[in-house]
Amino acid sequence: MTGEITMTRTHQARRKVLVAGAMTVGAALTSAGFGLLAPLRAQGLAPTRTMRGGDNNYRPGAPIVNRIGNGGFWLTGTVRRAGDGAPLPRIRIQVWAHTTEGHERDPHSHGATLTDANGVFRMEMPQIVPAFGQAHGHLAYDAQYDDNGFATVFLRPLMRSARDTSLSADFILQQA
Repeated sequence: MTGEITMTRTHQARRKVLVAGAMTVGAALTSAGFGLLAPLRAQGLAPTRTMRGGDNNYRPGAPIVNRIGNGGFWLTGTVRRAGDGAPLPRIRIQVWAHTTEGHERDPHSHGATLTDANGVFRMEMPQIVPAFGQAHGHLAYDAQYDDNGFATVFLRPLMRSARDTSLSADFILQQA
């Protein structure tokens, strides 16, 4: 019986050493290792490219507004920096679309908003309706109206359905 107790105690002591060692290595990998791996992943964060047709009916310098028209539809997204993926606050994003209240070429169908501290923007506008057979929105980050040094990007995301009441589009900006 004494041999069984000694082996059990020895086995338990080894297990404690192995578990403690694994926890130490795991903690090191989680803190230091993650810090080393995160920049490697972030370096692969490619910038958003301008989409074909994204600048159609663009109106330079659309005013910053709380919403466009009577609202009811939400256009949202985030703006982050290429490379490290950091959120970009106070970035001016312009939106416009063909809606129930006007065409995308109409001045009252355009407006701009600023991102919050987390790089998030939201613009309420009238329901987007199909133009040229597709329900879509237009968004722009125009470097001409910002002094952060990023390259201009125009987006034209399509909605899955004309019945959708929201559309989301994200920007990853790179230095010009």
